[in-house]
Amino acid sequence: MGTAQDGKAATEQKSGYKDRPWIPRFWDGMCLGGWVRLLVRNRFAVSAKRFGMAVLIFVLGFLNLALWLLQAAFLGRKINRTKIENDPVFVIGHWRSGTTLLHELLVLDTRHTFADTYACFAPNHFLISGWWLKPSLKFLLPSRRPMDNMAAGWDRPQEDEFALCNMGIPSPYLTITFPNRPPQYQEYLDLRGVPEPAVARWKQAMLWFLKCVTLRDRKRIVLKSPPHTCRIRALVEMFPKAKFVHIVRDPYVIFPSTVNLWKRLYVDQGLQTPTYEGLNEHVFKTFTRMYETFESDRGLLGPDQLIDLRYEDLIADPVGQMRRVYEQLGLGDFETAKPAIEAYLAGQKDYKTNKYQISPEIRAEIGRRWGDFFHRYHYATHPAGDGKSGAAH
Repeated sequence: MGTAQDGKAATEQKSGYKDRPWIPRFWDGMCLGGWVRLLVRNRFAVSAKRFGMAVLIFVLGFLNLALWLLQAAFLGRKINRTKIENDPVFVIGHWRSGTTLLHELLVLDTRHTFADTYACFAPNHFLISGWWLKPSLKFLLPSRRPMDNMAAGWDRPQEDEFALCNMGIPSPYLTITFPNRPPQYQEYLDLRGVPEPAVARWKQAMLWFLKCVTLRDRKRIVLKSPPHTCRIRALVEMFPKAKFVHIVRDPYVIFPSTVNLWKRLYVDQGLQTPTYEGLNEHVFKTFTRMYETFESDRGLLGPDQLIDLRYEDLIADPVGQMRRVYEQLGLGDFETAKPAIEAYLAGQKDYKTNKYQISPEIRAEIGRRWGDFFHRYHYATHPAGDGKSGAAH
């Protein structure tokens, strides 16, 4: 398998992305209390080269706290009174399965809204700060995501898991901040084993954030975060009529692409110089845990609430597969969304995925440990071969 630096160099050559010390970090939107708790939990184990980043986030914590208090004072009651009329649509699936592409296609429908990057970056105050702060930060954000060359921007759809992190809610994503420490808050991947008061707090934070998104745009919200794949039980308790679009991808592609994703995020977003120790095992175990939980809970959903897609089928016939999603889940007339989807796909026709090498040993381990997934979703295991794999959106 290629190293992180190999993948990084290839991405930079293809997309024009260059490392810059001033790019916004996910955690720049975190309030002071959440940031201090994270530092204390990890015993302030900040690498010398990342000390400046830690100090900047600490300083920004005061700004985020002030803006949060300001938003609460002016809009708190209005947010609390906001009703979410239509239960959300959740795009679910493991990282690198094509969830971003699917999310992008669904939010093209003008009947849908979404949590954009700025809202997830500044969930505590985006309603009052977005109109003036977001434009002033536009030049800081790369136009392409460094891990896969997909378009990036403050107005583009983003994972709501980052919003929860910045609201001070425990999340496995906080592993990115201290990649050389043990994985953070793994129990929050599926919320199993989390004490009930903490689950209630998680639900309250999630609902508050979605009310803020709804207050800005009163349409059905389309959300995407891979951890939601194994949170169906909690999500349907909150939203009994929610819809779930589940996408899968060839595991031989998922594994190297996910490893590369975490390596890239550790480099860009972490407060330590990463060693990547135990990363392969972390990817193996997380995938297994995610799908054991998902398969045990999918029976909670009716046929009009959950649909499975294969990434390969979506790429081969995107319009046909999206029509199938709309018809099975009852999302409305597909013809209304079709022109925007076709226009988007025309603009993506030259997009090329990254390529990785995986060793025969890793390939055999993927087939052995994820065999149930191969069988359930009709993927073939190939213990031998050239080891080449593509990457996913």
